[in-house]
Amino acid sequence: MTLQDIENIGTPHEQAAPASAIPLVVALEGGLISTPVRLEALAAALSAGEGAEALAILLRGGCGSMAAEIAGTLPLVPETVRLIENARAGARPVYLLVPERLLPLGGALAARLGPIDGLLPLESFTASPSAALKEAGLGPVFDYAGSATPKGGPWQGARQAFAIGMTARQAAAFRKADAPVLPLSAPGSSIVALLKLLRPHQYAKNLLVLVPLLTSHQMGLHSLFAALLAFVCFSLTASAVYVLNDFIDMHADRAHPTKKRRPFAAGTVPPALGLSLIPLLLFGAGLTATVLPPLFGLFLALYVGLTTAYSFSLKKMMLADVTVLSLLYTLRVVAGAAAIGVDMSEWLFAFSLLMFTALALTKRYVELSARLDRDLPDPSNRDYRISDLPVVAALAAAAGMNAITVLALYVNSETVKRLYAHPALLWLLCPLFLYWMSRVLLLAHRRQLHDDPIVFALKDVRSWLVGALCLALMALAA
Repeated sequence: MTLQDIENIGTPHEQAAPASAIPLVVALEGGLISTPVRLEALAAALSAGEGAEALAILLRGGCGSMAAEIAGTLPLVPETVRLIENARAGARPVYLLVPERLLPLGGALAARLGPIDGLLPLESFTASPSAALKEAGLGPVFDYAGSATPKGGPWQGARQAFAIGMTARQAAAFRKADAPVLPLSAPGSSIVALLKLLRPHQYAKNLLVLVPLLTSHQMGLHSLFAALLAFVCFSLTASAVYVLNDFIDMHADRAHPTKKRRPFAAGTVPPALGLSLIPLLLFGAGLTATVLPPLFGLFLALYVGLTTAYSFSLKKMMLADVTVLSLLYTLRVVAGAAAIGVDMSEWLFAFSLLMFTALALTKRYVELSARLDRDLPDPSNRDYRISDLPVVAALAAAAGMNAITVLALYVNSETVKRLYAHPALLWLLCPLFLYWMSRVLLLAHRRQLHDDPIVFALKDVRSWLVGALCLALMALAA
């Protein structure tokens, strides 16, 4: 049923009670909101660093003290909201059906929706709808909106029920039983939404594991195969980390101008489904890593540990977050060297660390400048202030320029003279990187940069041109 179809819902049957006397009873979970409250509250507690509260929510259910925290950001089912609006337009009473443990959240959501006539306890309503309605001063006839299964539930006894997330099999069962149940919305979680959650477009970052393959001149089939397996391992692991990070951040993401479209934040993928992918992805990465040297597995485990620490706490620490991000990118390069069995160049390590620090700082600059332009307050999930913008910009420029200095020192080293037949050509890498880094900083200042500079580079034609020229110079120098 589309939103347009809902416009025609609510007209009374000729044999029924007057329309204005028939209440619309909307289930809180599975009706007004499609995601489990426990997981929403758990994410809010983890994001706030409330470990004890998160544990209590896991053990006891409900939303603990997080009701006020999550009520303003929970994604509401649009079809249900439209149904409520139609009922109001017809002067019909609207009641929320709420479990007793969620009454504080029900009250907060009722205030968010506007005039809601009251809350009905789910437990007593399920036991006897007519008794619960009578206690609220209502007649026995009601319409229901929420989850519904052929086995039964609060919808039984309704004049008309509107099912949220009804599958085709359930719809067929209701039709066969001639039950007064209409599908209000189909189940969510399309393949597109799940893929968006895994962020496969970010896998390009894992091409960094191939860098040692190029710089060490180890281009045999065995080394190439090992590097590709390393790429697969990091891609699977990165997806698992993205799912966890998006779960923890989903409430903050809903207040962000672009991140609000992420699947968890937008409500297009249920958190339970998304979280179930994490162990599968990590198992796949671990199984693939067994083919590679043990040192690679150690670096992969370190990557998982660092990213988990980043998701839970380090990303909230000023400058520690960008340091960890730069280490995570550099760790891909180090792991790539371990995968093919070559020593990591100290020059490459220093260059990577400084360059990725510059890009991480640029990302923070873009996020802060976006908040400044939209007149938004300081971010609640980051230890940065909008007034930090000039310092963040200066640090990004300093790190980027120092990376190019390290590159120049590397080009002048004895190592390059041993590896390359025409090492003088590599000096041209310095102006190319200088141009690219300076352009990234200027575009960030002009508000023309994607909030992730690495993703921007993958879409930017000039960045591709600079990369192609660098590869050509390295090939000619060899």
